[in-house]
Amino acid sequence: MLPSSPAATSLDCAPVSDEPLLITDVQARVSAELERLSPVLDELGARFAAAGEELALVGGPVRDAMLGRLQQDLDFTTSARPEVTERLLVGFAEATWDIGRAFGTIGCRWGQWTIEITTYRSEAYDPTSRKPEVAYGDSLVGDLARRDFTVNSMALSLPSQRLEDPFGGVVDLAERRLRTPGTPEASFSDDPLRMLRAARFAAQLGFTVDADVVAAMTDMAERISIVSAERVREELVKLLMAPDPVRGLRLLVETGLAAQVLPELPALALERDEHHRHKDVYEHSLTVLEQSIDLEHRLGGPDFVSRFAALMHDVGKPRTRRFLDDGSVTFHHHDVVGAKLTRKRMQALRFSKEQIQAVTTLVELHLRFHGYGDGEWTDSAVRRYVRDAGDQLARLHVLTRADCTTRNRRKAERLRRAYDDLETRIERLEAEEELAAIRPDLDGNQIMEVLGVGPGREVGEAYRFLLELRLDRGPLEHDEAAEALRTWWAARTA
Repeated sequence: MLPSSPAATSLDCAPVSDEPLLITDVQARVSAELERLSPVLDELGARFAAAGEELALVGGPVRDAMLGRLQQDLDFTTSARPEVTERLLVGFAEATWDIGRAFGTIGCRWGQWTIEITTYRSEAYDPTSRKPEVAYGDSLVGDLARRDFTVNSMALSLPSQRLEDPFGGVVDLAERRLRTPGTPEASFSDDPLRMLRAARFAAQLGFTVDADVVAAMTDMAERISIVSAERVREELVKLLMAPDPVRGLRLLVETGLAAQVLPELPALALERDEHHRHKDVYEHSLTVLEQSIDLEHRLGGPDFVSRFAALMHDVGKPRTRRFLDDGSVTFHHHDVVGAKLTRKRMQALRFSKEQIQAVTTLVELHLRFHGYGDGEWTDSAVRRYVRDAGDQLARLHVLTRADCTTRNRRKAERLRRAYDDLETRIERLEAEEELAAIRPDLDGNQIMEVLGVGPGREVGEAYRFLLELRLDRGPLEHDEAAEALRTWWAARTA
């Protein structure tokens, strides 16, 4: 199945791991994966062969079989036109869909497998269009030639299970190298999103991007502007969720692609952080991202909102930098400015309202802890911290801890202890007062009864007064809250 290769050839089977594997180990992994996939491959291969059509497992599933990464989503390519594919799936698929018919794709589900079968094709972008022009191809090699990178340009012909590797993908995979089947200029001209995919694969698989590919990404960075915001967003999300997102982000910045799709990131490289503990705010932000990832076990696993907030938390600094007479630098209100910039960028990338609100809340609150000092916050301040964080409290804990990048071990330990104390106090108050559901001690009907007023603006103002009172003093008995409300009302109407 796999061609014989020199015994010295090795590759990294796990993303961004430093432990190489001999090609013989890769062959063993492929054999095991093919055995797992055999029920699907054998049945589909036989059906298409009987109809005189070619079929091949292609792209990511072939690559990932060699990397030891199990797949439940399988991609196939075929000589059959979509209407023929649909007919051949009758009696096999448990469900089918044709949402990708315009691109020659028919999807189906069989058992645990999600399958997409696409007619051989060639496609290219018009220089001024966001959408690819799709034309059917007439050969497997032609179809592989139009794919993004050589490691994705391998196929397993069915039913023979013969490996097709016309562009040297096996060797590139072994050497953990990312190249394009043809010239990178032609590949990126066909689909500029492939430039972002290069950075994503670097972050996801630990691959080194070939120098010619990097050069083309740099020269053609502006061409990414023709790609829709939604496609750019999806690649950025995949990159951020990779095992080593910093690797991919550095590549985006170095090639100028970040200036096109996430300009707030390279802008940080112009600024030093206020403590001068890092080369610049850019490096600090990447460190915070890495430390945030190390703390994701607190969130139950990888979390995009937490990662993106860590990356963006200081983007307000370039706009707020001020030099003082004594030579020091300040970034006052960079948290508020950064939240606004983050919201604007996420809106441009068409993120959901929920994701935008979550990330911007974290960016705006990331400095709040530093008012805690040496643990001198009042219970009132702790209640407000919890109230303002809302459903982002767990993520705020992660971001605040990750934002400590000082190399001064004593100070780092002091900050850690202070935050431990804050979390302990939050837990205690939550147990005593149900902080997550803080409400005034009187509801709207009780407010109207105490004040002798009907529905209106005054009830809302009284509600807000009682909420602040609840935050300041904790839970009050009904009579105590009613007396405080009457006193407030009397002073207000005097």
